Amino acid sequence: MKTKAQKSEELKRAKVLLDKSEALIFADFTKITAEQVRKLRSELQKSGAKFLVIKKRLLGLLLKEKGIDVDLKQFKVSVGTIFAEGGSDTVAGPAYTFFKSLEIPEGGAKDMWIKKLLGGYDLVSNLPMDAKQVLAIGQLPPREILLAQLLGVLAGPIRSFMYLLDQKSKMTPSTPEKKVELTQAS
Repeated sequence: MKTKAQKSEELKRAKVLLDKSEALIFADFTKITAEQVRKLRSELQKSGAKFLVIKKRLLGLLLKEKGIDVDLKQFKVSVGTIFAEGGSDTVAGPAYTFFKSLEIPEGGAKDMWIKKLLGGYDLVSNLPMDAKQVLAIGQLPPREILLAQLLGVLAGPIRSFMYLLDQKSKMTPSTPEKKVELTQAS
């Protein structure tokens, strides 16, 4: 059991992380080994996010102090919080990929690890996110790939039109042009 000093130190650390964050994602970390948690932390570090395990009651007090209305009691499991310095789109992908990559034990459901993503909160727009929204954002490709796909969609019709014009210019007339002389009636 943690002492009061340890809890206050943990709360200070969470305050610092919350001040820097633009989004929070809540994840269930039960049945995940310490080695897997270390791997999750290193994956999140690449995207500028931190994973912190803090008691729900302490986190709830911290969030309430900042004016964030999230009911953490809805989660009946131990909750770890991912503090994202970027938006939820920057951290949901790595979190989703990590949980999806975990080995499913024999007899386990296919989506048992993905269900560990419980929800989140967008601090910029002050909107809560449910688990489905976090999963949907996590399944999106990175921003650069989405922009490239959009560019491809926009360039497709232009490319087709240019091809059509090129083929039209290469066509030779099949019938020679006849000069029509106008006769004037006098």
